[in-house]
Amino acid sequence: MDESYDVVVVGGGAAGLSGAMALARSRRSVLVADAGDPRNAPSAHVHNFLTRDGTPPAEIYAIGRDEVARYGGRIEAARVTKLSRDNALFRVEIGDRTVTARRLLVATGLRDELPDVPGLAARWGIDVLHCPYCHGWEVRDQRVGILATGPNAAHQALLFRQLTPHVTMLRHTAPDLASEQREQLAALGVAIAEGTVAEVEADETGLTGVRLADGNRVALDALAVAPRFTARAELLAPLGLTPVEVRMGEQVIGTRIEADPTGATSVPGVWVAGNITDLMAQVISAAAAGLTAAGAINADLIAEDARRAIAGGHAGHQAVIGEQAWDERYRSKPEIWSGDPNTVLVAEVTDLPPGTAFDAGSGEGGDAIWLASRGWKVTAADISGVALQRASARASKLGLDIQWVHADLARTPPPGTYDLVTAHFLHLPAADRKTLFRHLIEAVAPGGTLLVTGHDRSDLATTMRRPALAEFGWTADEVAAELDEGWTIEVAEARPRLATDPDGREVAIHDAILRARREAG
Repeated sequence: MDESYDVVVVGGGAAGLSGAMALARSRRSVLVADAGDPRNAPSAHVHNFLTRDGTPPAEIYAIGRDEVARYGGRIEAARVTKLSRDNALFRVEIGDRTVTARRLLVATGLRDELPDVPGLAARWGIDVLHCPYCHGWEVRDQRVGILATGPNAAHQALLFRQLTPHVTMLRHTAPDLASEQREQLAALGVAIAEGTVAEVEADETGLTGVRLADGNRVALDALAVAPRFTARAELLAPLGLTPVEVRMGEQVIGTRIEADPTGATSVPGVWVAGNITDLMAQVISAAAAGLTAAGAINADLIAEDARRAIAGGHAGHQAVIGEQAWDERYRSKPEIWSGDPNTVLVAEVTDLPPGTAFDAGSGEGGDAIWLASRGWKVTAADISGVALQRASARASKLGLDIQWVHADLARTPPPGTYDLVTAHFLHLPAADRKTLFRHLIEAVAPGGTLLVTGHDRSDLATTMRRPALAEFGWTADEVAAELDEGWTIEVAEARPRLATDPDGREVAIHDAILRARREAG
């Protein structure tokens, strides 16, 4: 599928989902690609998140995914393997396919690189901790050890001392404590155990303590460590973004992608949010950063849309509005398509030998899927990315190989020529409709068939109350008039069918149908 989005969000944690929801609520087409390995997966609960304190991380993310989807955002459990730029668009490789985006929001977080001590990693997120604000309350009044690996260990000990009087500093590999630090720790009753830690010990009840290299044991209920926080930023390197070191005093504590307060990076069109740029961000602050980035991204897209409208005149503006309106129409219901192909298509095409086909205005894919199921090699296009996503998902479920193209066909011709070009009930004003018909005519290969169906303008006189027909209706003769020499008109008529008007009465309405064949050669 040729998928194009306003924004692709890489990473489905708090920052990514928060940004995606704000963008979707601004009627932007959004795809969130989530690899499913959040940093806080080992943690049982999230804390300091107002209204959600104590909620498991997976539950928060599930709620967030539902909220994004509610506004039309697409969530995909998939890993992005490569990012690149193709002129004004970004190319995002996901598995075996590539999608494009006007903007990127990267919220891939960071990796906690733990001290290399046997037994430590197995208890990570359970009773081996690092943040007193995330987990301190849960170990209050318990025996807490501080595994010292750098000059900031004394500060960490003071933070946990606020929560429990039973704190032991394990000197391990840290440099010697300054006399002022020793004085502070002693005054607050923090014990100091010299020597390196050889192993973290635990039993079926949980962590029991540590064994020092000299054989002595220190009994503990929890162990605080200082991981190295490394930004998950490998995907950004081809775009020219590399992490910088983050220091606390003289100690390097990790890396981050530099960005301004909105998350904008030095590469135009690329924003970051959450731990990839803010090592200390907790879940609630990461979510806030995602929202901030989304606002900046939407403003940037608005400015670009305005520039395009000025450059392209009123028609360019209408194209932007038209796409948004159709996306909103599809988002308003779980499904608009009945599941059946258009009856005119079935009646007029069943006897044709399968070949290549182009379905213009494919919507949720009913006609394209029917053609593909009968052996046609189908390319289908629509202005609505939401409709195409639904169509692609249904075709994949049925095992049908269809090429989906996100395009405004009143401005972009079909990519190539085809044995069959078909369009049904496209709603376009006269000027755009004339251009579209010309594009469709030119896309018919020698010997191929053109089939277009619409609402005949004669139905303005019925009780169906469709005033839009004055603008969107047409007759078969209008399309026939666009044909050059070398065409045989096989059908040009207003074909009646029965419908029920708003008052429950059965009335005859008419489909404008043109079927024509281009001469071979």
